[in-house]
Amino acid sequence: MNADSGDNLATNRVRMGRPGVAGAGRDRFGLAGASQSYDPRIVAIRPDLADIAVAGKYFAPHYAAPMMMSSVLPAAVLRGTPSPDAEQTSELLYGEGFALLDLTGGWAWGYSLADHYVGYLAADALGAPIAPTHRVAATEAIFHSAPDAASGGSAVLPMGALVMGEIAGEWLATAHGYLPLGALVDADSQVADAAAVAEAMIGAPYLFGGRTKRGIDCSGLVQLAWAAAGVQFPRDSDLQLAALGADKDVAQRDLQRGDLIFFPGHVGIMADADTIIHSSRRWMAVQAEPLADVVARSAAKGHEPAVIGCKRPR
Repeated sequence: MNADSGDNLATNRVRMGRPGVAGAGRDRFGLAGASQSYDPRIVAIRPDLADIAVAGKYFAPHYAAPMMMSSVLPAAVLRGTPSPDAEQTSELLYGEGFALLDLTGGWAWGYSLADHYVGYLAADALGAPIAPTHRVAATEAIFHSAPDAASGGSAVLPMGALVMGEIAGEWLATAHGYLPLGALVDADSQVADAAAVAEAMIGAPYLFGGRTKRGIDCSGLVQLAWAAAGVQFPRDSDLQLAALGADKDVAQRDLQRGDLIFFPGHVGIMADADTIIHSSRRWMAVQAEPLADVVARSAAKGHEPAVIGCKRPR
């Protein structure tokens, strides 16, 4: 798709008239009652356009039916506004799905299919959707030009990337190169130990909005680790806490490996009852350290309570 392809999306748009007013010869949605608040991080609404899935619930001048795409970059940066200088809010990993709602000026607006996180991607980060057969389980995997470890690599895919191909000996042959099977698992496989995934990321630099070994934030680490275990969490720590209901509560004194502990604006995963693995702004990296130290720092910042939730995802 090129930048002008955004005009094609107009064929999928529905114009909205005044709330509650039916239009002659034109399909319209009507709204009644008080307006509802929404979280723009996970509800795709702009002043000019919204996802058709929210029609009838939230007002917008136009609605668009999403076009399914997937990332063709190892990690495509998701931004809050359509500018290369805008803050990074997340990343779309290779092969992950994206619901495209608008394409204008070289920027694609929509949301990740995995966590519904809304934002802008560079248009050239997207391609046709795939039906993944495998997932990268190693922290990184190199695309080789031939099924030979001595062959040159064209790209490095991060943990969690989704790929489609056919097995050829000890390699997966894809449309873009060869990946070693030893770095992959079946796309629908699940690890038993989410904390082990987080431990594999120790040493990765802290990056706000990051989701890979080359840069990851606290909620991205939790999301990546538990996605490998078959549990898909929202993107941000407050959304993750809200998504885990009261039935997932656990007392802080009873924390065990794999449990999540939430602080104001922060989250980590437990390595054991006394050790937390987290992507820390203090250390600017993923670290394993005594939980008591992290709790003390939270309290020293004036947070009351210092810990706002402890959860056992399963």
